[in-house]
Amino acid sequence: MNQDLLSGGSGSRAAQEQRQRPGAAGAGNSTSGRTPQPQAEHMNRVLEEQEQVAQQQRREPVEEEEAGREQPREAEEEPWPSGGEPVDEGRRSEVNGAEKGAQWMWEQEQHRRHRRHREEEEEEEDNNNAGREGQVGLRSEEDNDRPEDEEDGEEEMDQDSDEFEHSGESGREEEEEEEEEAEDEEEGEEGPHSPSIRISVSDLNDNTDQSSGQHQSSPSVCKNKMKRKLDHGPEVRPFPSGKKPCPSPTGLPYPATPTTFRDIRAVTGQGQQRRRIPSIQPPTGLQEWLRTFQSWSGPEKLLALDELIDSCEPTQVKHMMQVIEPQFQRDFISLLPRELALHVLSFLEPKDLLQAAQTCRYWRILAEDNLLWREKCKEDGIDEPLHIKRRKVIKPGFTHSPWKSAYIRQHRIDTNWRRGDLKSPKVLKGHDDHVITCLQFCGNRIVSGSDDNTLKVWSAVTGKCLRTLVGHTGGVWSSQMRDNIIISGSTDRTLKVWNAETGECIHTLYGHTSTVRCMHLHEKRVVSGSRDATLRVWDIETGQCLHVLMGHVAAVRCVQYDGRRVVSGAYDFMVKVWDPETETCLHTLQGHTNRVYSLQFDGIHVVSGSLDTSIRVWDVETGNCIHTLTGHQSLTSGMELKDNILVSGNADSTVKIWDIKTGQCLQTLQGPHKHQSAVTCLQFNKNFVITSSDDGTVKLWDLRTGEFIRNLVTLESGGSGGVVWRIRASNTKLVCAVGSRNGTEETKLLVLDFDVDMK
Repeated sequence: MNQDLLSGGSGSRAAQEQRQRPGAAGAGNSTSGRTPQPQAEHMNRVLEEQEQVAQQQRREPVEEEEAGREQPREAEEEPWPSGGEPVDEGRRSEVNGAEKGAQWMWEQEQHRRHRRHREEEEEEEDNNNAGREGQVGLRSEEDNDRPEDEEDGEEEMDQDSDEFEHSGESGREEEEEEEEEAEDEEEGEEGPHSPSIRISVSDLNDNTDQSSGQHQSSPSVCKNKMKRKLDHGPEVRPFPSGKKPCPSPTGLPYPATPTTFRDIRAVTGQGQQRRRIPSIQPPTGLQEWLRTFQSWSGPEKLLALDELIDSCEPTQVKHMMQVIEPQFQRDFISLLPRELALHVLSFLEPKDLLQAAQTCRYWRILAEDNLLWREKCKEDGIDEPLHIKRRKVIKPGFTHSPWKSAYIRQHRIDTNWRRGDLKSPKVLKGHDDHVITCLQFCGNRIVSGSDDNTLKVWSAVTGKCLRTLVGHTGGVWSSQMRDNIIISGSTDRTLKVWNAETGECIHTLYGHTSTVRCMHLHEKRVVSGSRDATLRVWDIETGQCLHVLMGHVAAVRCVQYDGRRVVSGAYDFMVKVWDPETETCLHTLQGHTNRVYSLQFDGIHVVSGSLDTSIRVWDVETGNCIHTLTGHQSLTSGMELKDNILVSGNADSTVKIWDIKTGQCLQTLQGPHKHQSAVTCLQFNKNFVITSSDDGTVKLWDLRTGEFIRNLVTLESGGSGGVVWRIRASNTKLVCAVGSRNGTEETKLLVLDFDVDMK
């Protein structure tokens, strides 16, 4: 019985004809004499009334104007045929006993079903609105596709990005107005309850099923499909009453829930973007082939698609990709809240952020976030933002990030180091033919010490000698500098404190009985090591000797001071750790079998390099040797330690990069471009290692890979006496002290500049 009632138009008309027969009209008034057909008709009418009441409750009071339009839709979607008059209370009382209980239970089930689907209908309404927005956006793109719009370039992109929401809202309003006018005309001609409207809607539903490839092969299939639609089952949900589906290219409504790829493209507003094959008639049997495909099960369809793809040519597969790929492209960044979008972008590398900024205006605004770039700069060790005065007018709502500018500047500087044109260096001459024994570089000031008993202060910008510091009576062999203070140690057994601005000698520090060979400055105190086997701690402001550290039995060659502990290395093969306040030796680090020439100290680890070819890593608190680094073949003359990465230069002409936590040698800087003589000095940062050598060259290496990048300095006299004694580098400049021991190369300073102009 229910199948006949649910079968659609033909079944409904047959039921009406049956009710109009004379014999059916005189069935009697008692409940017991009622036939099954009138009883079902009565239940149907009750359910009709219940659904109408439920639909009326769902309507907003403010939608009175739309009530006239929604009435035909409600008539279309009634789950039971509406062939009679509403059931009154008198008729309702006729159902009693077991029949009344069954009817009540059935009504309660229908109420639960309607409540369960109410939220689904609201969600479907949102999907329909989204589909209309996509269609409006597509039309706006086609309308804007004109030659004069292409000339606007980025400006057009920015405007489209700003007006995205406004265009979507106005498009929806225009569509709703057009649909209201069309419905008003139809109601004026035939009325909201006209039978012709019901018939046309039924025909449209049939056509929709055919257009989506779901053809009925038998009347039973048609009944089952109609029952599923009218029952509002989970597979196919109806459109909410009064709401219009997205218009299809054929003018027919799409199914409420997308069941085919065409439906999905229509809902997302991309139905018109598919490439069509022009001037080609559909092949014979295409519709029959599609019907056969739709009749298969899911696994059978997948198998058929696999075979079809294998049979296609590359151009045909490319066509399928052009149709399918746009469905999986989503601008999720623009859909996320700003905070979440920035969090996602924070995982990108800076170069990827710069590329993402070129996607659209909104992405560019996100990729210009100052805090985002501050974190990127922090990761790369960039401490300060860069404020640039820009000539271009900044658009409203858009600001350039100073931290991004700082990062880009640093990237360009690194590129200059790697492959920028090597401009002619500034040449600073002043020490005649003497050896430059020590070199300091801070800010724009360079200080060179020589065995000619003098120090010279140079401008790194102009290359001019600002002043010469005269006062020592012996060669200067050690120096330190901070801000405007210079400290120097000499073979005359004294230390001197100088004012770099005026050239005045502030203090002369007496106490050592032999050459002051090494020193280390920390804040207001300097620790000096001498060939007299002692160390002294001085206050540079007062010039007083605060502490004397005695314990070595040979010349002190190197010293490190962090403000809390003093570490010294000497020619007695020993490394000592001192508490300067109590003048006590905390640890004597024994293990080297020859003179200690170099030290590094980071507050936790002590690293010592010796003439015995080994490098040892010690724990400063316990005095234990953690690692012995072997691999060099001669004296380790210079080392530098940063963040547990140690770079060591050796007289065997090689440079090694170590991890002092594991004791592993990460890289050895050698190969066909390696130095040809002893390494004299080195310096490294997060990207590069710079090394100098007795072969007269300065080389640039990649810290991570150990690969040779290029020669920064190559002396013409290299290999025949030309030497690079010392190097000091800042972020943008490299200072080299060069000369020779046989007169083949004039003593001088070379200053190379790798800075960039960000104006």
